[in-house]
Amino acid sequence: MKKILLSLAVASASLSLGATDYTSQRPAKENRLFSSEVIENKIVEVQSQLKNPYLRWMFGNCFSNTLDTTVHFGKDENGNFRTFVYTGDIHAMWLRDSGAQVWPYVRFANDDEHLRQMLEGVIRCQFSLICIDPYANAFNDGPTGDGAVNDITEMNPNVFERKWEIDSQCYPIRLAYQYWKVTGDDSIFDATWKEAIGKILKVMKEQQRKNGLGSYSFMRETERQLDTKCCMGYGNPVKPVGLIVSSFRPSDDATTFDFLIPSNFFAVTSLRKAAEILETVNKDKKTAKECRALADEVEAAIKKYAVVEHPEFGKIYAFEVDGMGNRFLMDDANVPSLLALPYLGDVSIDDPIWQNTRKFVWSSSNPYFFKGKAGEGIGGPHVGYDMVWPMSIMMKAFTSTDDKEIKWCIETLMKTDAGTGFIHETFHKENPENFTRSWFAWANTLFGELIVHLIDEGKLDLLNSIKIKKS
Repeated sequence: MKKILLSLAVASASLSLGATDYTSQRPAKENRLFSSEVIENKIVEVQSQLKNPYLRWMFGNCFSNTLDTTVHFGKDENGNFRTFVYTGDIHAMWLRDSGAQVWPYVRFANDDEHLRQMLEGVIRCQFSLICIDPYANAFNDGPTGDGAVNDITEMNPNVFERKWEIDSQCYPIRLAYQYWKVTGDDSIFDATWKEAIGKILKVMKEQQRKNGLGSYSFMRETERQLDTKCCMGYGNPVKPVGLIVSSFRPSDDATTFDFLIPSNFFAVTSLRKAAEILETVNKDKKTAKECRALADEVEAAIKKYAVVEHPEFGKIYAFEVDGMGNRFLMDDANVPSLLALPYLGDVSIDDPIWQNTRKFVWSSSNPYFFKGKAGEGIGGPHVGYDMVWPMSIMMKAFTSTDDKEIKWCIETLMKTDAGTGFIHETFHKENPENFTRSWFAWANTLFGELIVHLIDEGKLDLLNSIKIKKS
């Protein structure tokens, strides 16, 4: 009876929306890659609560975008669930993007076994990919050899791109930890997990650069400066102070000073999550101790080397440092970022240094903050001048305690979709019709996550106060 009522609710909502609002931009049901009853019901529930037709339409288009268009669910050769997740218009699996794309669905895992299996498959796939190459950020669906062909590094046919980014190791841990906490399923922490965490520890320690440059280097034949590393692929020199080198940012751009602070923060919390898993599930106190020791060392180094006295904003966190006193004061829109630190649980939202940092990154003092007639927000060198990333606007909303500010964020996201009903990678500060990536599943799903989060936080009235009308 319950399923019948839910189906009727779905049908009723669809008829209502189709008749009075906008045409859904989701693929036809038969063309969706993955479907979850609990997610479909959540879409209906949220849409029934939202009064603004355009916002309602955008949520319906966005929240399931990862499931509809990027999830390839099946089993591996051993009969375990395996889920390969595209990042959208690029048919490769980024460890970061895939971990972020499915994150909003974890809370529903106990209500839909099919969804739980899909999430288990993502986690198992991520651990197995890390075992192939812990330095790689993106992978092919098998040894296809697709990807960069002009890269000077130790490539593997399973690897799509081999840019060393700390967050590539952290997002899988974050996802697995949360999945475990929600479902209680510890079967994912098997021999593959143990091998993966061993390799994660190895490369993170190696990239502290205490014993030389390490085994990783990367160069690319390219016209894009930030697609390659200087100094024969090792990057600018760093002083070994306990921080971890990240050769590339979450934007896939090369770092300037290789101790990337948002990613080092992420490493601290991720290593502590890994330690809890190892100790509780695997009964491996030795490796758990290694994880905690590294986390403590990195945390102490952040406090010592990453806090900068800014002439206008006071003490703030630098974006990048080299351990020798040089620092890059900026923020990039991609997560982890300085703005997103509380979203990832890396700092408290009340942290006074972060609060100062938040003011700094959303100001003209941040070289990659752009403001124009269409909107304002943080960008980055990956796309370049004057291109605002909606992801930064969403992170501003996630980390805000100001209703006026949150409302502005949602209104701006609605105004800058170029009438598509989707969130793009970037839009031009003067003209949202000028945008990049019409299919960017991470940003779409993140928007859905934000709307659900705001309703959970008691902000439904705020959302329903939005009066924007678009034809």
